[in-house]
Order: sequence, then structure tokens, then C-alpha cells
Amino acid sequence: MASALAAKLGFNSLMRKQARSFNVRICTMESDMEFSCEFKWKGKDLFDMVCRALGLRETWFFGLQYNIKDTVAWLKMEKRVLDQEVPKEEPITLYFLAKFHPENAEEELVQDITQHLFFLQVKKNILEEEIHCPPEASVLLASYAVHAKYGDYDPNVHKPGFLAEEELLPKRVINLYQMTAEMWEERITACYAEHRGRTRDEAEMEYLKIAQDLDMYGVNYFLIRNKKGTDLLLGVDALGLHIYEPDNRLTPKCSFPWNEIRNISYSDKEFTIKPLDKKTNVFKFNSSRLRVNKLILQLCIGNHDLFMRRRRVDSVDVQQMKAQAREERARKQVERQRLARDELERRLMQLQDEAHMANDALLRSEQTADLLAEKAQIAEEEAKLLAQKAAEAEMEMQRIKVTAIRGQEERRLMEQKMLEAEMLALKMAEESERRAKEAELLKQDLQEARESERRAKHKLLEITSKAMYTSPGLPAGSMPPDLSFSRENLSFDFKDTDMKRLSMEIEKEKVEYMEKSKHLQEQLNELKTEIESLKMKERETPLDIIHNQNTEQGTSKHSNFKKVETADLSMSALKGAVSDFKSNTLFVKFCEYFLTAR
Repeated sequence: MASALAAKLGFNSLMRKQARSFNVRICTMESDMEFSCEFKWKGKDLFDMVCRALGLRETWFFGLQYNIKDTVAWLKMEKRVLDQEVPKEEPITLYFLAKFHPENAEEELVQDITQHLFFLQVKKNILEEEIHCPPEASVLLASYAVHAKYGDYDPNVHKPGFLAEEELLPKRVINLYQMTAEMWEERITACYAEHRGRTRDEAEMEYLKIAQDLDMYGVNYFLIRNKKGTDLLLGVDALGLHIYEPDNRLTPKCSFPWNEIRNISYSDKEFTIKPLDKKTNVFKFNSSRLRVNKLILQLCIGNHDLFMRRRRVDSVDVQQMKAQAREERARKQVERQRLARDELERRLMQLQDEAHMANDALLRSEQTADLLAEKAQIAEEEAKLLAQKAAEAEMEMQRIKVTAIRGQEERRLMEQKMLEAEMLALKMAEESERRAKEAELLKQDLQEARESERRAKHKLLEITSKAMYTSPGLPAGSMPPDLSFSRENLSFDFKDTDMKRLSMEIEKEKVEYMEKSKHLQEQLNELKTEIESLKMKERETPLDIIHNQNTEQGTSKHSNFKKVETADLSMSALKGAVSDFKSNTLFVKFCEYFLTAR
């Protein structure tokens, strides 16, 4: 029971503790932070916690801003946070921003974090066109912003297109020119390359030094009316108060420096600016809203205090910060010099190595040059030799062309002669075949003659036998005196005349045919030998191939010779047959005479 009571008391204590705290989200230019704040915390308590978290000591430039309806307000340091008109939703969102700007950033901004926060805020204001910036200044500022982010320019790393995703120029400037993103990047990169050797802090400081000379830098504008009811703009900055036309925020109509203002006061909605010179007229204007009047008064008091503070001797804290900053910058400078010296030594060693390598390469190149000179001389001689050979080859080609043309003509003539020889051989073959047919006809005639002889002999025997038995006046075996003849003498006389002449003619024709065949064969062999070297085997027709095969086998040549020999043999046999035929003819005539006489 005691433990349950203790737990209940602890839970109630926790609830009371939670009820006495609230959560706050602080949005800086780089990141967001959340804090758990006590219920009784004043604005200064929260502000100091944020500054400690950021490591910021130059706190007088900054404040915590929040949105309220259609305007902004700054958290008051002396009042509790929850008692002010901050948003009621948790976590309460506040913006840690620069409330006041320095006159000279290089002299007044001591800490690097202070400088960095100012750089980010001014850059944002320029890109969002809350500060008007001419195009040429925009390009130069963009180059310093690139250097602050990427460091020294390196063409091997920062190649074209590396800024494609970066927002570096106000849209107004981009739309003002007919230039592509690549053209803008080229110009920004050209300026960026000139900033070599600067650190990030130095690049950011150069950015602020250029930006602080812009007309709208550090100016807070408010809509007011003068006594005549004319709309005007009131500008509050580090140098004083400025009155502008509503459509011209760059050039003020009149200005009141802080050192010339004796007093600023407002009653309800009316502001009064009393110059230090009593002869100068008091300037009065009206603002329509009470919150805006309070904001104007806050900014006037804060800027006036900083203006007077800059002209006094620095406090001990500021002197310590500046001393520490100088020491830190000196340390960084020494470190940069050491790094630069190391880099120079490394570069020197590298250059020495490169020089040795270049010297070696020079020696090698000289040797190579000598060798190349020798090779060039040899190549020149070879070129001359090749030119000579080319000329000779050209002459040889011309000679071959002439020879080829001549060879083609000779081959055409040879082919013509060969064709004539083949036609002659064909004609002789036809002649041989005709002679063979004549011999065959003679054989048939011979057969018929022999058959007639046989029949005549048979008939004669019959008649003779009958005469011998029937003839009364003649003795047996006797012949009529006028008809007695000798077969031998008859046959001899025939052979000596007709047969001898016929035999000589046949023999003569045989000899002439053999001589023609021999002469033709010699012509063919000679032609074949002459054109064999010019033959292109791939262009042979099927008939050419068959002819070559017949030539190799000797088919046509020997068959023709055999036909001639057959014809000669037939003619030899024919001589005897003719002789017999003629004898038979005489015998037949004798028989006819004998029968007639009878």
C-alpha cells in the first residue's frame, strides 16, 4: 500500500512537472532544434539557451522571430515566453534570425558562426529578392557562394553541369536575359576560378562585403502616411531612418542618421522624429497598426543603441572576443601557411620528379630522334627503291597488258585454225564414211556377180553337157574354131589394163589420205601446245571437257584411222572382185554367143 501511494505521488509530481514545461522548435538558417522550456522562462532564457547551443557570443545582432497574423514580431527578452503572442500549438515555432545588421561586416563580425549565419540569411534574402541585386553583382555573389560551398576550383572535379541543381541567381536576373543555364554557369564558374586560395570564411566575408553595399541591405520597410495623408515607406537600418516613395525602395527622399536624431516617440498611431538640430522641423507620420508601431520602435531603439555602441570603446567581453578571434585567425593563417608550404614542398618535389622524368624523356627523345632520322633515311632510300620498283612494275604491267592483248589475238587465231582443223577432220571422216558405203555397195555387186557367175556356170554346164551328147557333126571335146579362147589369156589381159589402173588409183588415194591425216595431226598437236599455257580451266564448258577426255583416250583419232584401213581393205578385195566380175561378164557374153549360134 505504501508503494502504491509513493507511485501515485510520483505520477502527480511528473504531471505537474510536465504541465510546467513546453516544447519549442527553433529554426535557424542551417537546421532546426527543439528545446523543452520551463513554464516560467522569459524570452532571454530561451534566447540564451539557443545561443549556447550554437556557440554564439555576438548575441546582440540576433533575435527570435515569430509570425502573427499578417506581420512578424520579435520575442521580447524581459517577458515570459508564454505571456507573449507566440503561436499556441506545440512545439512553438520560432525563427533565429539577424535582427540588426552591422555597418561594416568585416570590422564588426568577430566569430565565424556569426559571419556564417549572416551569410546564409543575406544570401536567402537576395535569392528571394527581398534585397535588390543587379545582375553583375548577382553573378559575382554567386561565385563566392559556390566557393564557400565547394572550395577551390578544380577543373577535373568541377566539370560542366556541377551547378545544375544549385539556386544561385534571383529569378528576376535569370528572366532578364536570353541565356541558358549552361551560359550562366559558364560565367559564374569563370569568376569562381579566380577565387583560388580563399577559405570558406573568407569567401563568405567577401560575399557580405559586396552585399552590404546594396541599397536594400539591412533595411526594414514599413508603410506609413505623413500629415497630408500621402503613402510613404519608412526604412529602418543600421545608419538611420529613411523615407521612400512606395514604388522606389532604393533611393530615399530624405534620411535621418542616428547621430542627428535626438528623440523618437509615438503616441497611439503617430510617430514623431525630433532631430538633434532644433532648427530642423520635426517629422511626424502615422502607422495604421499598433503591432507595427511597436516593431518600428523596437528596431529604432536597437539600431540606435548599436550605432552608438560602435562609436564607443569596446567592452571587455568584446575585446576578449576580438582578441580570441585574432588569435584564431592568426592560428588559421599559420596553419594555412604551413599547409601551403607543405603543398609547395610537395609540389616542388613533384616538379623535380617531373623535371627528372622530362630530362630522361628528353634524352630518350633525342636518341629516338637520331634513330628516327636513321630510319627516315632508310625509309627514304626504301621509298626511292620502291618507286623504282613501282616504275618497273608499271612497265612490266604495260608489257603484260600488251602481251595479253597479243596473246588474245594469237589465241583467237589458234582457235580459228583449230576450228578449221576440226572441220577438216570432220570432212575427212565424212569422206571415209562415204568410201565405206561405196565399198559396201561394191561388195553387194560382187555378191550379185558371183551369184550370176555361179548360175551361168551351172547353165553352161547344162548346155555343154547337152551339146556333147547331142551335137552330131562335132567330135567330143572340140569347140567351134572361131570361139576357142584361153581363159588365162583373157584374165591376164584384164589385169594388165583395167585392174592395174584401178589398183594404182586406189593406192594413190590411200597414200594421199595418210599424208593428209598425218599433216592434220601435226597441226593439231602444234596448236594444242601453243594455247595450252593460256587455257583457263575454270571457264571450260562441258563439251570442252568431253573433247579433252576423247583426246586423252584417243577415241576419235584411232576410230578414223580404223575406218580408213577398213576402206583400204575393202578396196583390195574389190580389185579381185572386179576382175572376177569382168571375167564373168566375158563368160556370160560367150555363153550368149554360143546359144545364138546354136
